[in-house]
Amino acid sequence: MRTALDLLSETSHDAIGNAQVEQPSNTKRLFFIGNLAIFMIGVGFAVRANIAPALQAQVFDSVDITHSASLVGQALGAAFAGFALTLLFGSALVDIVGMKRMLLFSALGYIASALILAAVTLLPASPLSVYLIWISFLLTGLGWGAVEAATNPMISALFPTEKAHHFNILHAWWPAGIVVGGLLGVLFHEVHLPWHFNLLLLLLPSALMAFLVARSSFPVTERVAAGISYKNMALELIRRPLYWVFWGCMFFTAASELAPGQWVNIALSNIVGMQGILLLVYVSTLMFLGRRYASFVVNKTSSVGLMVISCALAATGLFALSFAQTPLIAFMAATVWGIGVCFMWPTMLGIVAERYPGGGALALGLMGFAGGMFIQFLLPRLGAIYDEARLRAAGGAANLKTLSPEAVIEVNRYASEVSFQTIYLIPLSILPVFGSIWIFDRITRRTDKRHEKD
Repeated sequence: MRTALDLLSETSHDAIGNAQVEQPSNTKRLFFIGNLAIFMIGVGFAVRANIAPALQAQVFDSVDITHSASLVGQALGAAFAGFALTLLFGSALVDIVGMKRMLLFSALGYIASALILAAVTLLPASPLSVYLIWISFLLTGLGWGAVEAATNPMISALFPTEKAHHFNILHAWWPAGIVVGGLLGVLFHEVHLPWHFNLLLLLLPSALMAFLVARSSFPVTERVAAGISYKNMALELIRRPLYWVFWGCMFFTAASELAPGQWVNIALSNIVGMQGILLLVYVSTLMFLGRRYASFVVNKTSSVGLMVISCALAATGLFALSFAQTPLIAFMAATVWGIGVCFMWPTMLGIVAERYPGGGALALGLMGFAGGMFIQFLLPRLGAIYDEARLRAAGGAANLKTLSPEAVIEVNRYASEVSFQTIYLIPLSILPVFGSIWIFDRITRRTDKRHEKD
């Protein structure tokens, strides 16, 4: 027998499906803006990873060498805090202020972030510099969340009968942005250009996006057109306890993908003796290819079954990465990790969309909030572990300040290994949770089939 909640879910789903959202005449232009916005936040992710070692060496070490990695982690975490907060309120904000203002806010936030970082270079290293870097990264995080909050409902409104196809195209530009931003950052380094040239990668696509958005008109969201209330979406989630299990797991799955991506250039550059950003570029290429063919993988197993495989591979790859001593071993381990984390974010969103359609944008926004907030706390913790290991290896803060360059390299290598060895526990810890749900689902399906036969 169907419950009232089941009827609510069906009603919400049907109402959204039957909503008449007028398709704008500038659909191609808006789709290009959406792709550019996702590309911009991917580039921003790579830029933060590119410049983190330089900021640590030129600013944070000068301010407090014993806690410099913690300060880097706090700055990187600020981006994820901004991302999480914007997603938490984004589903409401996009309906109130509109897609156009959300995207303009994102573009201007990235421009302001680049200008603030440029200003930091003109100032002597001080606590003010640390504060300005934190604000700069926070602005990119707020812009990142605004892009996610605006572009997803925009694509749904523009292509109501071809959502999956266009969502795949849209989100492929995230790893594409990381690849472009990462490779250009490596090029700047190899030709001995100052790290500040990375800021151009924030400015140029942001300025183009602001110009295009300001001259475009945008549709209303499907939820607004269908007249579905937030109360109905909230009821769908409140009465579904398993949703909150997936919500809790999102803390760990997002951290398995995004936290190593931001920490990789600091940690693995010391361990392997190569620019860690190259591994991030490589993994992002795997992600681009994998997500385009995710449907083939999901057809071979269930969505939850795919998460079991993903967690096992991610844990194995991260564990191997923490002990990699050569570029070849690092790339082999990164391949395993990359295949593991490739499907995590979209599959978690897909699980929620499949099981709780009545939850709508609220369900998806809360999932993104969970992922971003956990990383905001995790990155400073990784930095603290790095700092503690470095002090231990150096024999104390006084010794650390007097070490030779060769000794500093060895101390940093040890600290990097210790900090990175912590990360593999994250996907490993939720493997039993997904395994239990996967087994329960299989038992339930078999029971249902038997009842159908009877």
